[in-house]
Amino acid sequence: MIDDRRRGWALAAFGMLMVSTDSLFIRAADFDAWTIAFVFGVASTITLTTVALVTSPDPLRVMARRSPMPLLLVAVLASTSQLAFTGAVNNTAVSNVVVIVAATPVLAAVLARVALGERTEPRVIVAIVAVIAGIGLVVSGSLGQPTIDGDLLAVLAIVLFSCSVIVWRRHPELNRPLALAASSAVMAVVALPMASLDDAPWRVFVAAGAMGLAFNPIGRMSYSTAPKYAPAAEVALFAPVETVAATAWAWIFFAERPSTRTVVGGAIVIGAVLFGTVGNRRPRATAEVVSACATDGRSTR
Repeated sequence: MIDDRRRGWALAAFGMLMVSTDSLFIRAADFDAWTIAFVFGVASTITLTTVALVTSPDPLRVMARRSPMPLLLVAVLASTSQLAFTGAVNNTAVSNVVVIVAATPVLAAVLARVALGERTEPRVIVAIVAVIAGIGLVVSGSLGQPTIDGDLLAVLAIVLFSCSVIVWRRHPELNRPLALAASSAVMAVVALPMASLDDAPWRVFVAAGAMGLAFNPIGRMSYSTAPKYAPAAEVALFAPVETVAATAWAWIFFAERPSTRTVVGGAIVIGAVLFGTVGNRRPRATAEVVSACATDGRSTR
C-alpha cells in the first residue's frame, strides 16, 4: 500500500502534469486570448463551484462571508494572472512562457519576506539570483522582437500569481475551490466584452472548454491537496514538471522546438528553483507545515 508521503508526491506530479496542458489547449484553440479566457472562465467556474458545493456543508454565501476581502483579492489576482498567461502563450513561444512561470516558487519566497516578514534562507537568495539570470537569458532572445510582449506578459502572470500565494498564506481559512471559482468568474466577466464569440470556430469551445471543465481545475485541486500528505518542500519539487511537460507538448504537437537559449535559461531556472525549495530538508514544526500547505495550492493563472 502506498504511504502518505508517496501519495503526496503522486498528487503533486499529477497536478503539475494536468496544469501543463494549459498551453497546449490555448495553442490548439488558436484564437484571440479574450475569447479563450471567457470560454475557459465559464467552464472552470462551473467545475470549481460544483467542487465547493460538494466539499462543504455550508452555502456559498456563508463561505464567502467568512473572509470577503481576501476572497475578492484572490479572485482579482488569480483571474488577471490567468489572462496574462493566456496572452503570453498567444504572443511568444510556449517554452519561453513555461520557463518564466517556473520561477514562481522563488518569487513567492521574495514576496513572503517583504509582505509577511518571513526569513529567506541563504540558499533561496542564491536561487533568486540564479532565477533572475535564467529569466534574463530567456527574455534576452526576444529583445527587439514581437515576442517580447509575450515574455513580459508571462512575467506579469507569475508576479500576480505569487501575490495571490501571499494572500493564501496569510488567510489559510479561505475555501480554495470557492476562491478559484470566483477568480474564474471574474476572468469570464472581464473577458466577455472583448470576446468574439460569434466568430469563434468550434475548436475554441472544445479546447478552452476541456481546459476549464477538467484539466486545469483537476490539476490545481490535485496539487493543492498534495501538502496534506507530503512536506511542502517536497511538493514544491514537482513545480518544474509543468515547465518540462509544457515544453514537450509544444514540441510534440506543434513542432515548436525550443531554442538553445531557452533550454539553457530553463535549465538554470529549474535548477535554481529546486535548489531554493528542496535544498533545506530540516524538520519543520507542524504549524509551519500547515501554513505552507496554503501556499502550495495553484490558485493561478
